[in-house]
Amino acid sequence: MSDFVLTIPVLEKTRREIESHLIDAGAHTVLIVDQAGNIITSCGKTNNSIQDFTSLAALTAANFAATSQIARLIGEDDFSLLFHKGKKDSIHFTRLGDDFILVTIFGDDVSLGIIRLKISELIHRLSSILGISV
Repeated sequence: MSDFVLTIPVLEKTRREIESHLIDAGAHTVLIVDQAGNIITSCGKTNNSIQDFTSLAALTAANFAATSQIARLIGEDDFSLLFHKGKKDSIHFTRLGDDFILVTIFGDDVSLGIIRLKISELIHRLSSILGISV
C-alpha cells in the first residue's frame, strides 16, 4: 500500500456518500477496511449481532486473502467481490481499489440487486474521493 492520508473532510465526504448510497437503501452497516484488517471508517447502525467490528475487519481481510489464493488456483487474478447469505442478515464484500474492502451488511428485507447497484455507483464515487483507481 502506498502512503495514504485520510483527512477529516475526506472522511466526512466518504461517510456522506456511504449514507446516501447504502444506508439510505437499507443496509444496516457499512465498513471500509484495509488489506491488513484495519477499519478505515464505519457507518450505519450497529445491531446486537455485530459487536466486534475489529474482528470483523480482520476476518474480512483474511477472507479476501484466502479467496485470492483460491482465485489463482483456478487461473483468475482475483475475485473482486464475495457474498455470504444468512437467515436474517447477509454480507457483501467488494474490493475498493487495490488496498481497501467495502463491507456491506444488510437484512433480508433488502434485495441483493439493489445493494449491488448501489455499491457499483458508490465505488466510483469513493474512488474519486479517496484518489484510488478501481
